Amino acid sequence: MRKSGILLHISSLPSRFGIGRMGKAAYDFVDFLQESETAYWQILPLSPTSYGDSPYQSFSVYAGNPYFIDFEKLEEQGLLVPEDYASMLWQRSIDSIDYELLYRSNITVLRRAFKKFQEKPIRGYRAFKNHNKDWLPEYALFMALKDSHEGRPWYEWEPELAMREKEAIEKAKTEFAEEIELHSFIQFIFSQQWTALKKYANQHNVQIIGDMPIYVSYDSTEAWVFPELFDFDENKKPVEVAGCPPDPFAEEGQLWGNPLYNWDYHARTNYAWWTARLKHAASLYDVIRIDHFRGFESYYAIPYGSENAVHGRWRKGPNKKLFQTVGKALGELNIIAEDLGFITPAVRTMLKALHYPGMKVLQFGFDSDPDNEHLPHNFQSPHCVVYTGTHDNETLKGWLEASAKSTVKYAKKYLRVSKKADIPDAMIACAWQSTAELAVAQMQDFLREEKSARMNTPSTLGGNWQYRTGEEDFSPELAKEIRRLNRTYGRAFKPETPPRPKRSYTKKNKNTELSEEADNILNTEVIDT
Repeated sequence: MRKSGILLHISSLPSRFGIGRMGKAAYDFVDFLQESETAYWQILPLSPTSYGDSPYQSFSVYAGNPYFIDFEKLEEQGLLVPEDYASMLWQRSIDSIDYELLYRSNITVLRRAFKKFQEKPIRGYRAFKNHNKDWLPEYALFMALKDSHEGRPWYEWEPELAMREKEAIEKAKTEFAEEIELHSFIQFIFSQQWTALKKYANQHNVQIIGDMPIYVSYDSTEAWVFPELFDFDENKKPVEVAGCPPDPFAEEGQLWGNPLYNWDYHARTNYAWWTARLKHAASLYDVIRIDHFRGFESYYAIPYGSENAVHGRWRKGPNKKLFQTVGKALGELNIIAEDLGFITPAVRTMLKALHYPGMKVLQFGFDSDPDNEHLPHNFQSPHCVVYTGTHDNETLKGWLEASAKSTVKYAKKYLRVSKKADIPDAMIACAWQSTAELAVAQMQDFLREEKSARMNTPSTLGGNWQYRTGEEDFSPELAKEIRRLNRTYGRAFKPETPPRPKRSYTKKNKNTELSEEADNILNTEVIDT
């Protein structure tokens, strides 16, 4: 069935408290999606962010990001009063996230909530701890120790803690019992709020697509507690780390630095860790988009300590066997395979065997080659997801500004528009009219945002993951425009429950109508390619 989605991370939602949260603005966005008859809300990983503020570098594959906890909902539970949070400095600009301010202020407010919780516990806390006993105690201890070491990574702690000597660990559990309980409480509250938000979305005909990174951070609970999962030496140091080989766009390749997996161990244990991880992800999301999926067939390994990715090698991964094993344990999962990058025939064979939908990205299509696989007329099967751009891409306006003249010329020809300025809107229409089962665009592109609204520039540190929206962005006029787009190309759904009454908004100085040229495209007959 043909559907559509909008990519917007929780962090980018409107909020007075420095970052998007799981409060009113999140519920309002679900209403916006329902009003526009858009079936999917795609987000980035929900996990806590570490160095560089990236959701793809986290302290845990299981924990939720404390920054997303909504204070007003805690107030409704009697755990906060406005004086606990309203007067604090949360942002220096309404257009970007200040992670330095969040790092200091957020935990202060959550400690105040925890203190009230200790005086009057909330029902369900014990059950939550018991249900998550396989990961929560170690994560809470990890965070308590990290706080006591001023945020330093675990491999810079005292050797007896870094190597998890039994006596040192038992002593830490006693010494930091209060802090351990704090971090357990934070995860309990996160789980409550996310579960309620997801339930609301599902009840309003909106499904959640969540991102799952293939790798974990070296500074993570998993690397500290379970070194056997990774390609580590006897001192828990990586032998090789993850990245991408050199290509025309990156002469030195990409050095990600994540630990690589000990796939022999995972095979011997029947992929138990992956089964547990995917089971957890399936409880958080309706659809799981797995990042860098080609790494399961073969992956690029770079010697630990290298300054770049030039001297790496390709090594074989578990291929389809991992997912076949997980499927036997959990049943069929809804998975999107991020199959971008260096894709070999072996990778295509793996994807075909698993029958997971792959990805097409229109921004990659307009290189003047009519055989480019990212152009809609070359989609070999409707069983795919087409994006105008991902969180790693420019906004469409930014892409257009940075593109070569030949790219712009071919895009105008392909999209049948006469003006360069009409290309972004026409690209969205092109994605929606394609045969792909699911079409997704970033919220930035529906808002006609400039290049400054880009979410992430790969292989750069600083200035990423900061994009914010305002309440006025989600106007009834834009919802109507997207609804017409969905209906024109057969991607709309009929709400089972009526949408909430439309709100009045103060408009930004933004165009909420499709350009005239693209508007004409929307009203032309769809050609089946």
